[in-house]
Amino acid sequence: MSQPPLERPEGVPPSKAMWAPLRHRLFRALWIAQLVSNTGTWMQTVGAQWLMGDLGGGALAIALVQTAATLPVFLLVVPAGALGDILDRRRLLLTSQVITFTGAAGLAALTAADATTPALLLVLTGAMAVGQAFAVPTFQAIQPELVSLDEIPQAALLNGANGNVARAIGPALGGVLIALAGPEATFALNALSLLGIVLVLYVWKRPPDHRPLGAEHIRDAIRAGARYVRSAPQFASVLYCSVVFTLCASGMWALLPALARGPLGLGAGGYGLLLAGVGSGAVIGAFVLPVARGRAGPNTLVAASTTCYALAMTVIGTVESVPIVLAALVVAGLAWITVLSTLSASAQLLLPEWARARSLAYYQLVFMGGQAVGSLVWGTVADALTLRAAFLLPAALLILSTPIGVSRVPLPTEHLDMSQVSHYPEPPSDLRHSRGPLLVVVEWRVGPENAEAFLEVMRQIGRARRRTGATMWSIFQDMEEPTLYLETFTAETAHEHLRQHVERGTAMDQELDLQALSLVMEGQFPEVRHLIWAYAPMPGAETKEPEFRSIVSLLRPR
Repeated sequence: MSQPPLERPEGVPPSKAMWAPLRHRLFRALWIAQLVSNTGTWMQTVGAQWLMGDLGGGALAIALVQTAATLPVFLLVVPAGALGDILDRRRLLLTSQVITFTGAAGLAALTAADATTPALLLVLTGAMAVGQAFAVPTFQAIQPELVSLDEIPQAALLNGANGNVARAIGPALGGVLIALAGPEATFALNALSLLGIVLVLYVWKRPPDHRPLGAEHIRDAIRAGARYVRSAPQFASVLYCSVVFTLCASGMWALLPALARGPLGLGAGGYGLLLAGVGSGAVIGAFVLPVARGRAGPNTLVAASTTCYALAMTVIGTVESVPIVLAALVVAGLAWITVLSTLSASAQLLLPEWARARSLAYYQLVFMGGQAVGSLVWGTVADALTLRAAFLLPAALLILSTPIGVSRVPLPTEHLDMSQVSHYPEPPSDLRHSRGPLLVVVEWRVGPENAEAFLEVMRQIGRARRRTGATMWSIFQDMEEPTLYLETFTAETAHEHLRQHVERGTAMDQELDLQALSLVMEGQFPEVRHLIWAYAPMPGAETKEPEFRSIVSLLRPR
């Protein structure tokens, strides 16, 4: 069911609306703790790369530090997202922080004792990345639990600014610490920076999740998440925009060190200054974006910001004046935070509670994959052609892709009601292990005057069935009796079909059902049948038949 776009409360200026999420004590505490932790993470990154050089590692070994810090996240983020939907999110986040803390503390102790080897450095860096992988999608998924729905865009903006500020100051602080006390100091402070998040999560009194059918198996949860993403066109638009933008925009991040060392002739301090320019742009964006959001929709914001980012890349790659490049980096930081916070807010608002973490895992997957592939591609271009070409080519692709994205895969401009709706009673616990596959057949009686409108609604209902668990869906018209339509869809098990009714229905899906019902012939309520695969194994057959009758009675429409 569509709702009008959420607006700022009357009389509240944009600047104050921007800070509205910080009024919530838990969000404010977690945001501050994450700022400290993100800063510690960037200090850790600088310390690990520097230590690898001290241990005799060459360019490849130093590059592998970044690989160890990102590859586990890329490989584990999808199962981690599934766990974020089937386990208690607070406990999962606590576990992830403990894993990261253990890796950082262990690396600090080993380095202080001069016992760290290149292999140990990579292994412990990877262990910390495992903790991060389990945290990333779940941190995003809990945002609607921390702030109100109309504050999600501001929360996404503040979280984006948080990461960019840490990106700007973390490396600089890490360089100072290495000079004063060695790399082990960055590892120790990174470990300490995680304690704030642990404390906030520990005192959070999160209500227990209501799962009448019990927790899903992780394999089933991953499959259900993939089905949801494939059948959610609005969310697919967000994924498309994210992968196209990050694939091209990552070139600036990957090549900025080479630009600082080469054409600009800067040292480590100058490189830190360039990063500070990007971070400053992100902070400015936190003030500017709420005003812009009140005057333009998400498509306009993303298109305009993408164009600005492309123009900034053009200046950065062609001009060798440090002040001009620094000014362009400020613009790039502002555009970067605008695009990513807009996409992140759209993604969170489009997802129901039951699928939020596992779907956001795919958002993180395409975001990180776009950065990884883009960095590799534009680095290769820089080696094969020139550094200037590696800036100009992605900038041109960004400008060319913008009108295509806006016209072909636009972001949704309305907020959809994804609140949970259930019309069926909670099933008894003895139905949690049922047989399958299950075939559902729904008979619809529709007059010829409503046929076209009915089929259009059924197309959307088919997507809703697949989003919530159907493996196949189709609609048929009787050739001898044209007013009869048969809707058929399958579920892996009867238990999975129960989840569709009890746990996964949304108000938006309910509105589609009501639209279809309004088009049927008067007095012809749809008839529903549920059929179990006849060749399914039937151990304990004497108990299966009563169980199946219970399933049918629970699923019968009222």
